[in-house]
Amino acid sequence: MNFRQRLLKAVYPLIMKLSRRSKNGKVLENRQRIAPAASFYDLKALDNRGNEVPFAQFRGKKVLVVNTASNCGYTNQYEALQQLYQGRRDDLVIVGFPANDFKEQERSNDQEIAQFCQVNFGVTFPLMKKAQVVKGPQQHPVFQWLSQPERNGWNPQAPDWNFSKYLIDEKGQLTHYFGPAVAPDSPEVQEALQKNRSV
Repeated sequence: MNFRQRLLKAVYPLIMKLSRRSKNGKVLENRQRIAPAASFYDLKALDNRGNEVPFAQFRGKKVLVVNTASNCGYTNQYEALQQLYQGRRDDLVIVGFPANDFKEQERSNDQEIAQFCQVNFGVTFPLMKKAQVVKGPQQHPVFQWLSQPERNGWNPQAPDWNFSKYLIDEKGQLTHYFGPAVAPDSPEVQEALQKNRSV
């Protein structure tokens, strides 16, 4: 880690405490269980080695999609994400999308990002190629699906910042959006993960 990354890691608890009541602490839920208009399982992405990852392979598991960055106050969430992934590998997939959409906080290339995540946080969950996650012409198709109600059925929310989280259930239905200040090990995320399969 460079000096900035070490400093951000040191102040991470304070950042989480101060931002929890801001827009970054937002939680949105698909309470009406609205089904998506377009299938989540038709999506695909390239991983950080350039291999195609068809999302159809995630059918039957919950999926937590997270936009990530290496130089952000929330970067320490990699640790909690990895712990969550290790503890629930049988029923949960975490998919990380490194992005540089918020104040140049992910300048590294895909190889450097993978090395940073492995060395500093032991990340073994899938990381995709760096992509644009905010709305615009270059927004990645996965994030188009996540943030367009006409595709996912209900949610217009694009990431507020790095480490925004989207939870998809075992049948491909988007159930929750968690803002970046909602930690992966927070009660809100844990409760959502414990909910029964959709009917």
